[in-house]
Amino acid sequence: MTTAQLIGTDPGWISLVKGLLIFVVCVLATLMSVWGERRIVARMQQRLGPNRVGPFGLVQALADGIKLALKEDLIPKAADRIVFVLAPIISATTCFMSFAVIPLSGEVTLFGHKTVMQLTDIPVGVLYVLAIASVGVYGIVLAGWSSGSTYPLLGGLRSSAQVISYEVAMGLSLVAVFIYAGSMSTADIVAAQNQWWFCVTLFPSFVIYAISMVGETNRAPFDLAEAEGELVGGFHTEYSSLKFALFFLAEYVNIVAVSALATTLFLGGYHALPGLGFTESWLGGWFTVIWFLVKVIFFFFIFVWLRGTLPRLRYDQFMKFGWKVLIPFSLVWIMVVATLRVLSQQGAPRAVVIGFTTGVVLLVLAGSSLVESAKKRRIREDALGEVPAPSFPVPAIPGKSTIKEVIRETEQLNG
Repeated sequence: MTTAQLIGTDPGWISLVKGLLIFVVCVLATLMSVWGERRIVARMQQRLGPNRVGPFGLVQALADGIKLALKEDLIPKAADRIVFVLAPIISATTCFMSFAVIPLSGEVTLFGHKTVMQLTDIPVGVLYVLAIASVGVYGIVLAGWSSGSTYPLLGGLRSSAQVISYEVAMGLSLVAVFIYAGSMSTADIVAAQNQWWFCVTLFPSFVIYAISMVGETNRAPFDLAEAEGELVGGFHTEYSSLKFALFFLAEYVNIVAVSALATTLFLGGYHALPGLGFTESWLGGWFTVIWFLVKVIFFFFIFVWLRGTLPRLRYDQFMKFGWKVLIPFSLVWIMVVATLRVLSQQGAPRAVVIGFTTGVVLLVLAGSSLVESAKKRRIREDALGEVPAPSFPVPAIPGKSTIKEVIRETEQLNG
């Protein structure tokens, strides 16, 4: 039976149990992500990190959540109270909704009923995830606007602009996956990777998605919602207590969500590593969940590694990289993938396919070399002074006819 058929035979109570399990996994993943990030960054900086609350500090994130819940809940006087309360709820709920179409396992037995750990399988599952992520932007915009303060509004505008910009690049990076899989269903995309994972066959798309998912989640080095020059935290500056905790929860659940989507689209989903396919039948098929979580943890480690390694970009550099590098490269890559797919489906000789691929690679290398040589030539000309420095007219001082007279009188005064 296909995944859609298995899900279609689920009774209502099985769907409720699966939804509850997925929710619990997301919350626990958030708590462990906070602890793991603090421990990993501490290790990189030769510190200990949380090590007091619970064994190895494992309960530190839960203690921080309880502390946030017990803090005073403040709402600014100038805030729009209804929108101010709804904004963090929108951000948190949209992150959880993305997991409805993510296949966490293969065929398993749950309370004697054969099913898969996936709530639903729709033909446009990936578009559903992108649409939910787009709705999550409203939480950011409304939080900044409803606070009734200038700096949260600026942070909300920065965050929404960067999320929308990098969602465009993310969506374009997935087009090649749709072309090769022949479907937008997450279950069908996982099934299409039974021989080669798309992170290998569609490596440029994988790189573009990996960069875009860091930009979309407002994570370092792209955490431009915060601004040290303004001494504020961005769109959630005016939030406290549980409302701030919801934004905090939304950030980490969003990290897990984009990592789970990357696992599904590029790393074979819940399938085992090459050569270890026999492990998928362990524990009655539940071992596939472990493979899925291992891949998600790998992406999470990349998030933490970037935070502990790279400095924050300037906002203009960040937006320029998204609109002038990632998006144009994605469009060119889509044309290349579509051409290769048509050639392979029409039975073109392998020599033609290899020749086309080689030609594209040579064109890219030639273009990049030309750009680098032009940049080096411009730097050399600037160093040699061949490019004249811009001259600006200097207005005359009142009562003085020329600059020379001013200099002469100054020398006379200095004696």
